[in-house]
Amino acid sequence: MLRKETTRPYQEFNDDDEDEGKVTEEDLDGEEPSGSISPEDDLRENSPSRRFSKTCLKNVFTVVLIFIYLLLTAVAAFLAYQTISDFFDKLNHPVMSVTYKEVDFFPPPGIALYPGNAELLSCRHYYHDDIPPLVDPGKPQEVDCDIDDVTYFGPFTRQKEKRALVIRGPSDVRNKELIFMQFSQNETEEDFSAITYMLFAKFSDLTNSENKSDFMRDCERNYSMWTFSGGFRTWVKMSLVRTSGKSNESVEFRQESTVVKFNDKRPEPEQSNELFFVVFEWRDPFMQEIRLIVTANPWNSVAILCGVFMALFKAANFAKLTVQWIIKMRKRHLRNKARELNSIS
Repeated sequence: MLRKETTRPYQEFNDDDEDEGKVTEEDLDGEEPSGSISPEDDLRENSPSRRFSKTCLKNVFTVVLIFIYLLLTAVAAFLAYQTISDFFDKLNHPVMSVTYKEVDFFPPPGIALYPGNAELLSCRHYYHDDIPPLVDPGKPQEVDCDIDDVTYFGPFTRQKEKRALVIRGPSDVRNKELIFMQFSQNETEEDFSAITYMLFAKFSDLTNSENKSDFMRDCERNYSMWTFSGGFRTWVKMSLVRTSGKSNESVEFRQESTVVKFNDKRPEPEQSNELFFVVFEWRDPFMQEIRLIVTANPWNSVAILCGVFMALFKAANFAKLTVQWIIKMRKRHLRNKARELNSIS
């Protein structure tokens, strides 16, 4: 009797095998055609140690992929910001390009002198630095310069009228043309005595202007003023600088001056009249031209931005594939978990 209870017919075992075969086929039907798994692989995957190692590896790989995506996005955004910043910085800060143009003649500049109480004694043109010794210093001598006497109200002190002696400057730089002038001034109560002068681009601009007073007022507003002292010979060497900006062009003078003491050999009664000596000459035959060049090239910036946007697009596509892969792995994990629950039940 015990033997009857413990023994089972062959047909019963066969039915169990068929049921197990049916469950296996149903489970296999739930798998995707491209991802069919053999029973041996299924057992390996369902083992606890194998399942834990694969889950850990998947999580680590997911974190690495997300980190790479964030890194690529940050680098692309930084490059875009840096490119735009560099473009605007170069646009607002042009680079100076300095060139030197050699000439034989300069346009005769205008030399505006403000003698005040001083008197012009002589004005002569010389060549090759050949200035003869002084004869009868302190007395009127020959004047062979083109001089224009202009009175006007200054741009900063309109209540005070100013008088300027405007002299046509030298032009022949190859032959070292220069102008030598001599002034005298009676005794003054001031502690220091000097004559102020100003240089402007072309003497012809004054002669061709309709209103000379307005012209001199504008020159004083735009040009610098210098001085030379009494009792010395001041040698002024001029150089011309043209600056071309974005919308306008300006001309300015730079100068180097040398001062030599005058040895006054006149009788003592005549020494009460203070003497001023000044020489104007071009320093060299080179005209300095300064141009402001904008180095910002919009096409280079556009090309860099296109590359940055392509990198962003690739990073976005990479993120999309990563998310799809994560979703696929999640579905597969849920499917395996459901299969385990079905087998237990």
